[in-house]
Amino acid sequence: MDRNGLADFLRTRRARLKPRDVGLPDGARRRTAGLRRQEVAELAGMSVDYYIRLEQGRGPHPSRQILNALARALMLNADERAHLCNLAGEAPARPGVAPTPPQGVLELLATLTDIPAYVLDDGFDVLAANPMALHLIPYLQVGGNEMRGIFAGPVHREVCRHADSFAAAAVRELRAASATRPELMDLVAELAARSPLFTGLWAAHDVEIRRELRKQLLHEVVGEIDVRRQILAIPDSGQRLIMYVPIPGTGAQEALRRVRELLERRGYARSG
Repeated sequence: MDRNGLADFLRTRRARLKPRDVGLPDGARRRTAGLRRQEVAELAGMSVDYYIRLEQGRGPHPSRQILNALARALMLNADERAHLCNLAGEAPARPGVAPTPPQGVLELLATLTDIPAYVLDDGFDVLAANPMALHLIPYLQVGGNEMRGIFAGPVHREVCRHADSFAAAAVRELRAASATRPELMDLVAELAARSPLFTGLWAAHDVEIRRELRKQLLHEVVGEIDVRRQILAIPDSGQRLIMYVPIPGTGAQEALRRVRELLERRGYARSG
């Protein structure tokens, strides 16, 4: 493991990113270019202290899971991702799963300004998300993991009616994915250690992959938003585009329009 090389690489990759690149508002003027260390740590789902030690060349050997999270938080391309793994003394990620969405998918995501939409890989890591998704589903973070967001704390219950039912559907999908992705068992063990709800759902051994799922989002200003969660598989990538489409006759389309206007007034209604 090349600790100094890894530290230098992390610092330079962090410095090149702007907040809006990862779906964050620009906010106040910054003293230095790039994201703050705390922002990278949050995007990667790790403690700030752990990330700082990596940047200072005194951190422990990062796991493959940590490297994957860093690669997505820092929006590394395939070559940079392989370099990150080499610096950490790990073999590059297995072929066949792209580390970032195809350009055409990112362009499509940028046009979906009226609905929440985001891209997941086959490990449920969030590769990209538009501002509507980041605002209405705040447990999502680019570079984070959807399953961790659902089970990590109270946020999911605060923004989703019938949260337990949706969580159960998520676990059924995770169990199906784990049959072909044994490395997901690390994530399973982590979630089981932190969430009794997850432990009970996982023990049921239920398996189901639903391409559509009705969901009620809760928003502090516009109230309930009835949407249909639709999944579009992205060929040859192991990725999928998740879209929350308003259900006709429920007022959801008008509610989403009001949310978009709210984001526009705040100045960040564009996809990052």
